[in-house]
Amino acid sequence: MNDIQGILFDADGTLIDTYDIILTSMRYTINDVLGRDLPDDALMAGVGTPLRDQMVGFAEGDETLAEHLLTTYREHNVAVHDAQVRAFPDTRVALERMRAAGIPMAVVTSKRHALAERGLAMSGIAEFFPVLIGPDDWPEHKPAPGPLLRACELMGLDVTRCLYVGDSPFDIQAGNAAGCATVAALWGMFPAEALAAENPTIMCASLSAMVERLSL
Repeated sequence: MNDIQGILFDADGTLIDTYDIILTSMRYTINDVLGRDLPDDALMAGVGTPLRDQMVGFAEGDETLAEHLLTTYREHNVAVHDAQVRAFPDTRVALERMRAAGIPMAVVTSKRHALAERGLAMSGIAEFFPVLIGPDDWPEHKPAPGPLLRACELMGLDVTRCLYVGDSPFDIQAGNAAGCATVAALWGMFPAEALAAENPTIMCASLSAMVERLSL
């Protein structure tokens, strides 16, 4: 891993701490509006895949209901997003070290491009990422490898010499499928056991720890 050309990141749960924002909107949409009584782990199990796919699952395949849930979630999420979104405490310092080492960086996320860009900007870290791929930027979505391959193409990088850093099993699956080395972000939303089961290249307790591991 000493010949890394570039580093790709997931956004939510990896660069920015949005767990409470997502969970609050999920509780409202699924439990309050849909009338379910699902535990938090069930509500959050699909985080890391496109939101619409999650809502189709909650709607048990009912496309009309899924669209209603999607609209409900997005309206609620936008209302709470700006007041709570923030980067993890060590994110900016770690990104500065990577930039100083000359490593280009990008974001590949399952959050729509505009909202992901807004979250990065409000967290004060958008400047590090000239390339951002959301589910509305590419027809294939995580855990498929397409969005990562597209990001590497735009950056002019060899995907096999890049890292993908993410906190969900879907991130690790996508990175492995693309041929990236993968970093399981243990500081995010998913338990270590779930990430380890996907065979990441390495697992790190913090972004700072990852920078140290890479000797940057």
